[in-house]
Amino acid sequence: MTVQDPSAPPADPGLFHKASRALGWSLASTILSRLSTLVIGIALARILGPESFGTFAVALVVLLAVLSFNELGVSLAIVRWPDDPEEIAPTVATLSVLCSLVVYAGCYLGAPAFAQALGDPSAVPVIRVLALSVIVSGMVATPVGLLQRAFRQKRKTVVDLVTNWVSALVSIGLALTGAGAMSLAVGQLSGSLAGAILFFVFAPQGLRLGFDPRKARALLRFGLPLAGSSIIVFATTNVDRIVVGAVLGPTALGYYMLALNLANWPITIFSQPVRAVVPAALARLQHDRPAMRSAFLSAGGLLAAISLPACLLLAGAAGPLIRFLYGDVWGPAATVLAWLGPLAALRILFELFYDYFVVIASTRVVFTVQVIWFVALVPTLYLASQQAGLWAAGAAQFGVALLVVLPLYLYELRRTEISLASMGSRVAPAILGAAAVAAVALLAARTGWADLVVLAVAGVAAVATMALLGYRLRHAVRALRSAGAAAAE
Repeated sequence: MTVQDPSAPPADPGLFHKASRALGWSLASTILSRLSTLVIGIALARILGPESFGTFAVALVVLLAVLSFNELGVSLAIVRWPDDPEEIAPTVATLSVLCSLVVYAGCYLGAPAFAQALGDPSAVPVIRVLALSVIVSGMVATPVGLLQRAFRQKRKTVVDLVTNWVSALVSIGLALTGAGAMSLAVGQLSGSLAGAILFFVFAPQGLRLGFDPRKARALLRFGLPLAGSSIIVFATTNVDRIVVGAVLGPTALGYYMLALNLANWPITIFSQPVRAVVPAALARLQHDRPAMRSAFLSAGGLLAAISLPACLLLAGAAGPLIRFLYGDVWGPAATVLAWLGPLAALRILFELFYDYFVVIASTRVVFTVQVIWFVALVPTLYLASQQAGLWAAGAAQFGVALLVVLPLYLYELRRTEISLASMGSRVAPAILGAAAVAAVALLAARTGWADLVVLAVAGVAAVATMALLGYRLRHAVRALRSAGAAAAE
């Protein structure tokens, strides 16, 4: 097996064109999926109500937990394998399917304990049905890897849309018959099965089982560390849902999940396009550290400009937004969204910091920050939720991110010669503009105007602020585009 020099230019002159086209389809898939998810979520939330939605959220937490380490990370080897991936595909498929069967058996047997720990014993059958998606995930791991390896994101976009809409139609149909939380579980499983069928049709070789002990050992050496890392990342990013469910119960978890879904919108829409360019650009600038630091600061200013106004719009107009989209019954979710909006802005910057430290090979920083974040968050979140209820769960998360995680990242950045003053000068205009957007939204919400009018006023303020900040940073945008082009050469 030969290993290519990562610094050498790609052998295929059309590789960058393929990758760029795949990136475009990936972004289109993300945006379309988020739009369809929003529409579907609004319909289901209005039909089911907080209690059933919360029961499903309990099951979803369990599913996300097991998917974080399902198939032990070996499927990623198909994307990164330096030789023909067909030589390892049968072994990967076998390991993935066997592991998913074992994981599902654990989910089935552990469902009562999981449901009890998260405060909703009635979620047991929902967990067992929804967890069948783990088996489907294991079966399609190899076809998905082959499609990604071949830059066939257009086909994956089709699969994602079919999965979302089959899930939506089945869920809505069952919900209208009174199936409650089970309608969401069956809908999710139906969408997964529909997507799996298309993956088998679209993938170059479909699903072929086989086993090579030598390659299996190599795959496990590759995948087990990734699976371990995935567990740590899952613990940090999902402990909030576990604590809210365990302390406050499924209905409160339903409110929390609804607010969290809305707060994640800016992360998906604004962070991913910038992250698609910045890591590659920074990697190519490693030989010129001043230029790399300048590109990083430009990216930070750009991310702050386009994300902070949107995030603080969510916070300032949380009440009108929740009522307008989901109805008065979901009003308590607004108390959480008011904190999760600003938290989303911090998470967007944290993702940029993460990329920067990965590029400069400082994985110690990434791991240390994640561990400290988790250790600080768990007791703070538990005590806040227990003492003050739902709104405090959001406030605790924002407080830990602002007072613990942000200073850690800024300290580590200073050690790489990126000062607090230089970072502050890039994001300060965005902070001021976003504060103005939040003030407009809060004032509009207190006028007694209709929710739609409040949202229109706040939206205009946010768009105008983002446009003004974007115009101010037009030179930084051009610089990042140039850096991205250079990174592709």
